[in-house]
Amino acid sequence: MSEARLRRVQKEISDCQKDKLTRITLTPIDNSPFHLVGAFDGPSGTPYEGGRYEVDVVVPDSYPFQPIKMKFITKVYHPNISSASGAICLDILKDAWSPVLTLKSTLISLQSLLCDPQPNDPQDAEVAKHYLTSRQGFEQTARHWAQAYAGAPVTSSGGEDSKKGEKGSKVDLVALAGLEEKHVAKFENMGFERGKIIDVLKRLNYRGANVAKVNDERVVEELLK
Repeated sequence: MSEARLRRVQKEISDCQKDKLTRITLTPIDNSPFHLVGAFDGPSGTPYEGGRYEVDVVVPDSYPFQPIKMKFITKVYHPNISSASGAICLDILKDAWSPVLTLKSTLISLQSLLCDPQPNDPQDAEVAKHYLTSRQGFEQTARHWAQAYAGAPVTSSGGEDSKKGEKGSKVDLVALAGLEEKHVAKFENMGFERGKIIDVLKRLNYRGANVAKVNDERVVEELLK
């Protein structure tokens, strides 16, 4: 079984190296064909466009009869990917796995997952809430993460960006949390610490239409804990 597994994995790695069209790559770690880094481009027309996403790939002993183990190395803001650990919620990595699937086809499925979030079956409940509450806000945050972590180009220029000046790093923390600077500033002006404000507003999903449902008293109560 181990020889057959080795031959199959080596062939799959070779096939990926020959395929220049999809730009999907598999790179062995420490020369092991069973522990690899997979990589693919963020899909066009999504907030992830322009980024390059790396995935940790572990081939189990019983491959292809057991699913590949995968988690994102690159941080991704997505309902089905843990923003903390990179863990992925995708059926083919669990009970829907089939021996006909390959390393490459599984990476293509991950690429497709970026196009089609499933917020009702989330890996990251907080991100799923953001997606369901404010789609536009979610996409802005996902795009910001793509720029910060996946090397996507920064498309905004002039105007607002040039006015950020030395506050840029503060604004980045707010954007990475999917929040608005004006909301953070409101409670900062009350004397609360910025980092705690960001943590509380994230936890309360203080975004989009949900802002109207969370009154200031509730936020202050959480900040005082």
